[in-house]
Amino acid sequence: MRRDFEEPVRPRSDQVIGREELLGRARGQLSRGGSLLLHGPPGIGKSTVLRAITAEYAESARTVLRCSATESESHLPFLALVDLLGLVADEVADALPAPQQAALEAALTGRAESSLHQDGLALRLAVLSVLRALAAKGPVLLVADDLQWLDAPSAELLAFAARRLGGMPVRMLGAVRTGTEPKEQEHDPYLRAYPPETLALRLTPLSRPQTSELLTARGYTGLRRSTQRDIHHTSGGNPLFALEIGRALAESPTPPRPGEPLPVPTSLRALVLSRLELLSTEARQTLLVASAGARPTQSLLESAGRPDAEAEIALAASLGLVAAQGPDGHGPDGQEGAVRFAHPLVSAALYAQATPQERRAAHAALSTAASEPIERARHLALATTGTDEQVAERLSEAAALARDRGAPSVAAQLGLLAARHTPAGSRVGADERRLRSAEDALTSGEIDLAREVARDVLERATDPAVRVRAWMVVIDAAGQAMADVEAVFPQALADAGEDPRLLALVRYQLAWRALLVEGAMDKGREEAARAARLAATAGDRSTELLALSFQAQMETLMGHPAAPATLEKALAEPQDLRVAVDHNGAGATRFRWLIMSDQLTDARVSITRLLGEVRRRGIVESEVHFLRGLAETELRSGHCGRALDLAHESLRLARDTGIGEAAGNMFTSLAEAAGGDVHRALVLAGDAVRRAEDDGDLIYLSRALGALGHAQLVAGDAAGTVRSLRRARESEQRLGISDPARGRWHGDLAEALVLVGEPAEAQDVITATREHAVRLRRASVLAVLDRAEALVKAATGRHEAAAEQLTSAQDRLAQLGYGLEEARAAFALARLRAEQSGRGSYDEAARLFRRCRAMPWLRQLDAVAAADSAPAAASPGVSAPAAPESVLPHLDRLASTERQVAALVLEGATNREIAARLFISVKTVEATLTRVYRKLGIRSRVDIVRLAAGQHRGE
Repeated sequence: MRRDFEEPVRPRSDQVIGREELLGRARGQLSRGGSLLLHGPPGIGKSTVLRAITAEYAESARTVLRCSATESESHLPFLALVDLLGLVADEVADALPAPQQAALEAALTGRAESSLHQDGLALRLAVLSVLRALAAKGPVLLVADDLQWLDAPSAELLAFAARRLGGMPVRMLGAVRTGTEPKEQEHDPYLRAYPPETLALRLTPLSRPQTSELLTARGYTGLRRSTQRDIHHTSGGNPLFALEIGRALAESPTPPRPGEPLPVPTSLRALVLSRLELLSTEARQTLLVASAGARPTQSLLESAGRPDAEAEIALAASLGLVAAQGPDGHGPDGQEGAVRFAHPLVSAALYAQATPQERRAAHAALSTAASEPIERARHLALATTGTDEQVAERLSEAAALARDRGAPSVAAQLGLLAARHTPAGSRVGADERRLRSAEDALTSGEIDLAREVARDVLERATDPAVRVRAWMVVIDAAGQAMADVEAVFPQALADAGEDPRLLALVRYQLAWRALLVEGAMDKGREEAARAARLAATAGDRSTELLALSFQAQMETLMGHPAAPATLEKALAEPQDLRVAVDHNGAGATRFRWLIMSDQLTDARVSITRLLGEVRRRGIVESEVHFLRGLAETELRSGHCGRALDLAHESLRLARDTGIGEAAGNMFTSLAEAAGGDVHRALVLAGDAVRRAEDDGDLIYLSRALGALGHAQLVAGDAAGTVRSLRRARESEQRLGISDPARGRWHGDLAEALVLVGEPAEAQDVITATREHAVRLRRASVLAVLDRAEALVKAATGRHEAAAEQLTSAQDRLAQLGYGLEEARAAFALARLRAEQSGRGSYDEAARLFRRCRAMPWLRQLDAVAAADSAPAAASPGVSAPAAPESVLPHLDRLASTERQVAALVLEGATNREIAARLFISVKTVEATLTRVYRKLGIRSRVDIVRLAAGQHRGE
């Protein structure tokens, strides 16, 4: 079909959540003049997406035809046709032949008997003629929702017309309900009512973060992340189901406690359990027992007192309540005899519909039938009312087992159940068990649950040790936003009294406060050293190791000579394995030391081991950090694609848990700028800067500014780079950070300063940074500084020295294993040679960038190479403009970029064209031209042409 539709305005982002990829594919199809059919199960969001797409493209269409069928009206013939053409047929009816007019009028008005059998061809041709006549006046958009209820005659007429609209500016958008379980070609019958080559897109369930975003966007805020996780699981990612559950939670006077089932509103119960009445009472009971189990199987149900489970499950499968088993007797998950409900909501609705007595009976049966000790303990707790020390003890043992197996989230739930069943006066108190559960929640990334439990303990507890532990949970739950819990520290110190063990805990947190809130690295180091001494006095090796690790980290960033010795103390035996793999422990500090010292191979081995261990233990917060650490190692090594994948994985986990999103955005921006999309890099870095500013996080603010400056440099915005990286430099100077291997922004700042015509300031940055890099033996930093210094030399006319320095820098970066930095040096060398000779080869740089999968840099290289070759592409008989070296006087006054811009002005390029070809911003072009005018004593780009013309005539 013709592309007669204008590009649309993008839809409001608050209307559609989690459908970016699908919308992109839909826009691509529509921009080509094609049609679109959306399909998926009830509640998945087909109508929402259809409305959004319609809103996007409606303004570019002259005529918009709509219909939305309903089940109750699907028996009425031509009803959809009336909705579509009833208001527009008169506009073109006069142009129709009399038989077509009569047939169409009869169908639309119902004033005479009309049917496809009676009017046949005349009616079909009439519909086709109307659509063609409308399309002749301008683009037509035809939108049909709920195609499954479209009356048969209307569907047949649309199908007839759709097959014959080729070449006309008519696009058809539709949505149809298909099953929850995707079946191949299930939507095919509906495609017959659409033109050939219509794109069919299935809407899939939302992810967990997308479900949380949807709930927040619809006003269901303040939900615990564990609750959001449960909503996602219960809804199966179905937007309608999730919102209905969110509404039920909002209306409930008593929200469910952790571990309790979510409320399932009556509307959803009726939707998913409409076929339950076809089951016997015994079969319903069997399904209830299955809904109470974590991983039910037929054998488990039989052991739980359901002897006819096999036949009852088969009947439920035939009714669509559970997924059918395969011919080998295995369930959909491959487990022999596994029972899986057709949708998680079916299980939740069954459980919610049962009485408390029925639920307890189901759990009691499973508490003896389950073979897994954790499951047995959970079922025993849910079958028991009131307090019971034996039950509480079994639950505590199960929580410890879950913890050892790397399931801290399960341990947290079991710990809360244990606390609930703990009688007064027990050997281990209920608050002790609650605190242990809060600490497990922190480990698993359920920050809000941990904070809630700790606050609950603080409302009752009087024991100083219990209270200080609870304060530590509250502080840890604040994460980087430690300024939000300022009032906690005096209370924690008061509760700690003179107890060295408790004081060590508080002083360790005060070290973090000094760093994050005050930006006082010296003070943080002193507080950490004090905490380590107190912990050693109290025999608390875990806190001592954490404090020593923090002290070593601060000394490393400060370039303090004591850093190696402190790190050695933190790594000394005896070790606490949990602390050793913590993201603030000695292992993580050693990794940071390795990567800052250019030991990339050892750093990769170290961080990979740490990542494997925390994954085994289920320590989510550390997993977020270590994924990012491994991504950084790969990025330094020039494995940009791998780094980008790891960065995205870390960021998804950070967003899912609410842990370190600012840091995740910061590093993912660096990975995007290296191997992904520069626009995304800019967005992520900008968000990281805003978050760090909002949190008052001075440490990550400088890192975020470094990422933003780098993204701006790759995007061609040298002036923006200078602004961002000057702020980063000022921030690190205030913090006392002197090690340039921490942020590695110094070379970028120097390069950007050269581009904006400030080579003297660039040299100052290089000289000051080199002093620290030499003292700390940061070989890769020195090589990058040499690359930047070569650009300074080139800008001031010392081309041979610049080429020699670039060659040396490239060789050293290759030896160190910094693949991307090596490629950047090769790129700079190729550009320098091209400027010197007017010809240059970018093959080596392109090869290195491709090896790194550094797509943004490859795109920049292509733009520069195209700009260099443009004069050679002049038409035969027309001489290309002379290079600026041959036509402009006093060229030694012009920097590299200034000469390139002047040459493109001679070609007649606009500022926007120059920016595109040199991969810089329009503002940078304007600023560069201003400097060219000043250096050459002229006032405008016209004067550049005049100078060239005069030089050519020998004037």
